[in-house]
Amino acid sequence: MRRTVSVVLLLVLTVLFPAPAGAADNGEWSVKPADSAITPRTAFQLPAHPGATLSDRAVVTNTTDGELTFRLYVADAYNTERDGGLAVRGIEETQQDVGAWGKPERDVVTVPARSSVTVGLTLRIPKDASPGDHVGALVAVDNRVQAGAGSHLGVQRGVGARIYLSVDGPRKPGLAVEDVRFTARNPRIPWTGSSTSTVSYTLHNTGNVKLDPRVSLRVGGMFLGGPAEIRLADVPAELLPGQKVRLSESWSGAPFVGWGDVTLTATADSARGSGSDSFLEVPWLLAGCLALLSAAGLLIRRRRRKAARAAQPAERE
Repeated sequence: MRRTVSVVLLLVLTVLFPAPAGAADNGEWSVKPADSAITPRTAFQLPAHPGATLSDRAVVTNTTDGELTFRLYVADAYNTERDGGLAVRGIEETQQDVGAWGKPERDVVTVPARSSVTVGLTLRIPKDASPGDHVGALVAVDNRVQAGAGSHLGVQRGVGARIYLSVDGPRKPGLAVEDVRFTARNPRIPWTGSSTSTVSYTLHNTGNVKLDPRVSLRVGGMFLGGPAEIRLADVPAELLPGQKVRLSESWSGAPFVGWGDVTLTATADSARGSGSDSFLEVPWLLAGCLALLSAAGLLIRRRRRKAARAAQPAERE
């Protein structure tokens, strides 16, 4: 009996989405806006009003020694849950915002070795588009499928040039800090090792403009430990409207004894939000000493009461 074995190839699309000031380039190919007559551009930054149609041009460059073919599409951008970095929806996913509004002049483009091709880009803004910032990308996906880590895993790479649309209307920045959790993991004996305490929280853009948030941490109450106020480092450079991300950061200077509140305050432009968590931290050595002192005090009081009761009859005689 002959058996037919079917192998399923799982395609994983990875898209390079550069920092705001960087060009969309992975060392083999790049996507960027065609330079304007005034200045070079690293991203599409376009004002718009509801119902408008915008036209622009992009340059796809192949820096390899061989011909490359790309699929082009416009994608929605979002903040990842893992670290808040920007990512885009895949070519097979449903686009709901900028990805649904934009379309390149060609869906497939072949670029000769060490050459560039210019492609038109059209963005049709719906009449009911909400005011504020809308972020997406023009993505060029390599047609080649490369072997991934698993035997049934294939990887396609893409490069995306950011698209920033600012739709006319009231701009309402908003920022919230939600579900703050302080987890203390200090050495059992103070000053004998490093702290692995962490603070985690949800950062939520509640407005309609993209934000560059800054988050500070402040400790209130009675405690011993590091500085009472620090600035957190692992904060996304851009938090898009409506997006929320769960973030966690280690804290080497956390209180190792005491009680109080840990308050996180996020600021960006005119937006501000804060959240807090309470703590009670008593190292086991200190707790043991306090327990021994309490037990000793209780024993002394009992002995004194017993001695007082024993002395009462003798005083009557």
